[in-house]
Amino acid sequence: MKVRDITAVIEAFAPLSLQESYDNSGLIVGRADDEVHKALLAVDVTEEVLAEAVAEGCDMVITHHPIVFHAMKRFNSASQTERCVEEAIRRGIVLYAAHTNLDSTPNGMSWRVAEMLGLQGVEVLQTTSADGAGFGVVGELAESMPSEEFMRKVMEVFDVKALRHGDIVKSQISKVAICTGSGGSLIDEARESGADIYLTADLRYNDFMRHENAIILADMGHFESEYCAIQILFDILSKKIPIFAVRKSVCSRNPVNYMLR
Repeated sequence: MKVRDITAVIEAFAPLSLQESYDNSGLIVGRADDEVHKALLAVDVTEEVLAEAVAEGCDMVITHHPIVFHAMKRFNSASQTERCVEEAIRRGIVLYAAHTNLDSTPNGMSWRVAEMLGLQGVEVLQTTSADGAGFGVVGELAESMPSEEFMRKVMEVFDVKALRHGDIVKSQISKVAICTGSGGSLIDEARESGADIYLTADLRYNDFMRHENAIILADMGHFESEYCAIQILFDILSKKIPIFAVRKSVCSRNPVNYMLR
C-alpha cells in the first residue's frame, strides 16, 4: 500500500489545513508514492520507538508530535532528533505526524478525553472554523461528583502519577472543560463556559492563580492528556483500511518522570 493511501485516510479525519501555523504535521520523512506494509503508532518519534519499528517490521511510524518542527542545518547525530531522522532514512522508515490538526478536528483529541470521562453534550471551547473545528471542549457529567473524587477518577483513567491543581474552589463537579496538551491559553474560555474544572497540561505557576474563585485548574500532564492519540489513529486506520497492519507502540513513553515523597 502506498503512503498516500494511508495519509489520505488520516487527513480525511484531520485535514492538514486545520494545523496551526507553527506546526509541522504531515509527511516528514519519505515520499507519498513509497510502498509501506505496517505502521507503528506512538506519541513521539524516539530512538526506542524506531528500534521497536525495526524489530516489529514496521516501515512507517505515525505519531502525534512531529519529530521536526524547525529547519535543520545539519545531520551529524548530535541530537536525538538528528539521530532519529538519520535512522529513519537509513532504514527506509516513513515518518508522519498528525498534531494540531488532530487536536482541533471534530471528534479529535479533547473529544476523546471527554468520551473517556463520560461527558455529555460536548461542545467546542474555542471554535476556529465554521465546520465545528476548534480547540478544547466542554461537557457535563451524567451525575455531579465531589471534586476530589473526580480528580482521582482522572488520575485512574489516564494513569496520571501526580495531578497538579489550583485551589479547590468548587466542592462538586458537574461541568468539565478539557484541552489536551498545552492549554493555558484557554483558561479564560474555560472559566467563561461555566465549567467547574478545567483539565489541561503545561500550566505555569501564575496560571493557577487565574481561577477567580470560579473554576478548579488542573494539570494532568502533557503526555497523559495526549496518549489517546494512539487509539484515535488506530481506530481511524483499522476501520478504514482493515487490510493494513497497524501496531500500537509499547515503547511510547512519558519523558517526564515523577519522584513522589
